[in-house]
Amino acid sequence: KENEMSAFAIYKLPHDRKATLMVQRQRDAVTSADLSLLNGESGFLLSPFMPSREEPCVLIDADECHTVDIDQLGSADWLRRLEQLEPCLHACGTIEDEDGREAYHKAFSRCYEALCEGRVEKVVLARTNFEPLRGHTPCEMFLQACRDYPRMFVALVSTPVSGTWLMASPEVLIQGNHTPTLPTEESWCGASFSTMALAGTMKLEGEQLKFDNPDRSGVQDIRWSQKNIQEQRLVATYIADKLKDFADGITEQGPYTTRAANLVHLRSDFTFQPRQGVSIGDVAAALHPTPAVCGLPKEEARKLLLESESAKRHFYSGFCGPLNVGGLTKLFVSLRCMEIGSDGCRLYAGGGLLKDSVEEQEWQETEAKMMTM
Repeated sequence: KENEMSAFAIYKLPHDRKATLMVQRQRDAVTSADLSLLNGESGFLLSPFMPSREEPCVLIDADECHTVDIDQLGSADWLRRLEQLEPCLHACGTIEDEDGREAYHKAFSRCYEALCEGRVEKVVLARTNFEPLRGHTPCEMFLQACRDYPRMFVALVSTPVSGTWLMASPEVLIQGNHTPTLPTEESWCGASFSTMALAGTMKLEGEQLKFDNPDRSGVQDIRWSQKNIQEQRLVATYIADKLKDFADGITEQGPYTTRAANLVHLRSDFTFQPRQGVSIGDVAAALHPTPAVCGLPKEEARKLLLESESAKRHFYSGFCGPLNVGGLTKLFVSLRCMEIGSDGCRLYAGGGLLKDSVEEQEWQETEAKMMTM
């Protein structure tokens, strides 16, 4: 059909007052099990935690692209436009609740044993929780998330491959502006890009809720535990080491405290210039998954998580965002997610475990993170 829609993404960048709607009609979105999909392509990218032939990366090559002020999303014209998206949502079917606290206890015990035995230095244990939709449509929830979380990347994405996901993420995987001198040029040589190390989590309470970034106003007496400091340092060291393999001019600033919803995290910012011949797929493959969503050593931690977690992550803790759209790339780690089904949604959250982690504290951290969605 002429107006049939195969996939769409609507998103807002951090600290931006505009939303972008990308719609793909008739043709199917491009899929690939390999991050080489990123090389030379453009569109809206959605990658799972572990790309595979069964669950590949998805690239929406938009036939239509519209930009609108956030304040105008509630206008009659845009409400009609968003309502037209609702019948095109790709639901993943019925979502069943997970085993909850007991399942987390078993997974934590298995991971903690691996930490104490020295098989891993850090592991990020995730869990899920079912919530009814309570009559709210995905587009209504996207608009509310844009209003509630101005500092965060907010996206609603729906494809036949992925189903429908809503997220409000504070974490950049890689971003920058690349304008090649030739149409087929893939090198980023001379371009400036950035990434971040975001780890450590604390819930804001009472007077601490006045804390604000980036202007640093409000309460400044936030004190970080040694566990959180160590966790963030592991992520920052990993990113610095990976960048040395394909970039020059690397700078690091931080760590400093940054806010995301009613949580704060420790953050370090990195800027770099990719070397001649380096592509975006090379950078993404090297960085993902970072110790902020997986662990160290990477392969040992990933194997442990596959054996321990009670639910598949799917597109949670993967990454997504505009890829080389007008020369701009802004890919974010898919955090603070919900997967939307026909009868409700599944919330996802995780927390970094070290040898001195306390199970109940880690459980409460995931509860706090799920409150975002």
